[in-house]
Amino acid sequence: MSLYQDDIKAIAGLKDKEGSAWNAINPESAARMRAQNKFKTGLDIAKYTAKIMRDDMAAYDADSSKYTQSLGCWHGFIGQQKMISIKKHFNSTERRYLYLSGWMVAALRSEFGPLPDQSMHEKTAVSALIKELYTFLRQADARELGGLFRQLDDAEGAAKQAIQAKIDNHVTHIVPIIADIDAGFGNAEATYLLAKQFIEAGACCIQIENQVSDEKQCGHQDGKVTVPHEDFLAKIRAIRYAFLELGVDDGIIVARTDSLGAGLTKQIAVTNTPGDLGDKYNSFLDVEEVSTESMSNGDVVIKRDGKLLRPKRLPSNLFQFRSGTGEERCVLDCITSLQNGADLLWIETEKPHIAQIGGMVSEIRKVIPNAKLVYNNSPSFNWTLNFRQQMFDSMKKEGKDVSAYDRAALMSVEYDATELAIAADEKIRTFQADAAREAGIFHHLITLPTYHTAALSTDNLAKDYFGDQGMLGYVAGVQRKEIRQGIACVKHQNMSGSDIGDDHKDYFSGEAALKASGKDNTMNQF
Repeated sequence: MSLYQDDIKAIAGLKDKEGSAWNAINPESAARMRAQNKFKTGLDIAKYTAKIMRDDMAAYDADSSKYTQSLGCWHGFIGQQKMISIKKHFNSTERRYLYLSGWMVAALRSEFGPLPDQSMHEKTAVSALIKELYTFLRQADARELGGLFRQLDDAEGAAKQAIQAKIDNHVTHIVPIIADIDAGFGNAEATYLLAKQFIEAGACCIQIENQVSDEKQCGHQDGKVTVPHEDFLAKIRAIRYAFLELGVDDGIIVARTDSLGAGLTKQIAVTNTPGDLGDKYNSFLDVEEVSTESMSNGDVVIKRDGKLLRPKRLPSNLFQFRSGTGEERCVLDCITSLQNGADLLWIETEKPHIAQIGGMVSEIRKVIPNAKLVYNNSPSFNWTLNFRQQMFDSMKKEGKDVSAYDRAALMSVEYDATELAIAADEKIRTFQADAAREAGIFHHLITLPTYHTAALSTDNLAKDYFGDQGMLGYVAGVQRKEIRQGIACVKHQNMSGSDIGDDHKDYFSGEAALKASGKDNTMNQF
């Protein structure tokens, strides 16, 4: 017997036990509502999705072609439509996640209005978005199952059995979310408290970066300031404790290092013995040897190998790292994080270059053989220009004639049909598979795709609708495409839950129900 039929039988037993007071309760209706609400709490979701992600990590360790992907979402509807589309096109959500970007929360969800990615937005807005995303995904389940239940009512014989099988084997839209907690929004206790809200909302995976919380910058902007390792490790431990307290024992922590592009630190690390973690952090500082006689008022000095060394301090009161140490610092950050409770790494880079990423991962794997990354396929990169320039350099190195190309102007449309551009596009197409194989990247995400697609589609609609296309700008550019591509939200009333509401009206009021989905509903035109 199916779970659905089991529930009908169980609820029928409850009805019999309660007697006449429950005469109006239909066990099948209650079983349907139960099936449409498989996940009762955010913790149910976090436990369910953590297992998915752990299984995917193990599968990747065995076969690097089994990497995972996600797209960033800034609204529940965006996440819902993405997963509905994935199920429609691929009949599975396997190895496809959601990414929640702190950048998009800052830019699109803050009550202060649009903000830069500097942790100035309300920190609870992030956990609220996690909850919202899962609310929309749960409704996608309810909507899809509701349609199957209506088909079940109309079917007979073998068709009925086939629909019953679809109900029993329903593939949920609920998938893991990798949630961005920035630099923790404060000290380790603040990180712990916020992490608990993330997990209670449904997050099985939390990403944290090694920047100073109150100096936080977007990973692709200048002015980034990192913290000593011990400060960062305290926040990793705080997140782990939050997972354990809430019973999500296999929760995932992504430790992000911004050291590649961060040339500054706010603190000189505490060190007790030569070669300890604090000493290693301080070894990257840009210093000059001084004597007691040459020291100035307010100087900070460190002693190493019997010498007094003065770190270079800027007017901002920040200390400077030596130029060219970024990759070495990233490797140390990553090894240290994995040795102290992190599960995955994130190395923020300034360009999408497999050799650069792979070089660092190779060094990390000398110590942690199964180290693997989450990687930001960022819209902050000019992918076209980067890969055309990489192809230009490769062709030149191979001795090919590149005199027809201006390396600095390769973004130009005049190059689109050239051998170089076509080869570069192929490298972009295979970038994720190549990087998964050659650079240890387990998860590929695009942080801000729906920010850009919303802007692009709105620009195209506004240009046509307010221009000479008028209403045809909407009909040809939007609705006709929705209908022909089978986009579910062309029936926008259905997507907003009107059919689910009608089902409930039936359950609650029977023949007295005033329903929206009758013959005069214009949604029937679709």
